[in-house]
Order: sequence, then structure tokens, then C-alpha cells
Amino acid sequence: MDPRSFIDEKSESRLYIGNLDLRITESALIKMFSPYGKIVSEDFLWHTRGPKRGEPRGFAFIQYSTKEEAKLAKEKMHGRLACGRPLVVRLASEKLLEEAAHNSSKAGGEAIKSGTAGSTSGQMSRSAKIAAIKNKLKALDEERGSAKKQKPS
Repeated sequence: MDPRSFIDEKSESRLYIGNLDLRITESALIKMFSPYGKIVSEDFLWHTRGPKRGEPRGFAFIQYSTKEEAKLAKEKMHGRLACGRPLVVRLASEKLLEEAAHNSSKAGGEAIKSGTAGSTSGQMSRSAKIAAIKNKLKALDEERGSAKKQKPS
């Protein structure tokens, strides 16, 4: 069995849940999403420093046992009101691709080419980060070069 297919399967069964009201707790989130399948893990993100330390960040990740369960939960829960706010529910791989596309429009597209969608932690791979930094530096050099050409000597 190809290990990449396992990673893809795992990332496709992981949901990003955003626009969470600060009153929603971890247990409330699990109760809202458990009717749609077996929840393998849940990552509720908190501020770790600064004046908001210990407060929820307003988003979380839920890992289901299968991608079918994740897709069902996405269909049923996206846009549903929770504490007066519409939930944003996406497959975590979709969220990652959207961020990579947004970053690549600034950095030349290397983030997507480097395979960020295969990451299971929801973060860019090291090589993708390096490629994005190189593209950013290249773009800055090009801007600096064109600004120098515009100034009369």
C-alpha cells in the first residue's frame, strides 16, 4: 500500500471548523459533530500568549475515522448557526489548498507545487516554506530592481 494514499485519506477525513463563538467549548463541539461519525481526534486551538492567553482562537479541527463521515459532517454542519454565528466547515485539505493558493499569488506558485496538500498536520512542509520564502525574496528583489530603474540618475 502506498503511504501517500494513507496520508491523503487521513487529511481528507480531517475537518476545519471556523467562525466558532468563544462560548463554544470543546465538549459542545464534540457533541455537535459526533452524530455524523466516529471522531478520532479533536484539536481545539487556544491563544498561548498575549492578552488573550487561555481564550479560544475561534477555530478547531476534527478528525473522523473515514472521509465519508467527514464529508457528511461538512454537508450537514457548514453554515449551521451555533451561538448565533454560521459555522465554516471545510475539509482541512481544502483549507490548506486555499491558503497555499492565496500565498502563491504573492509568491509565484511554488507552495502548491511543493505538495502542501499532503501534509497531515495542516501546515506547509519544510520544502514548501523554503520555496515560498525564496519566491518572496525574488519578488522583493524584482520590485527593488524596477524601483531603481524608475529613479533618474
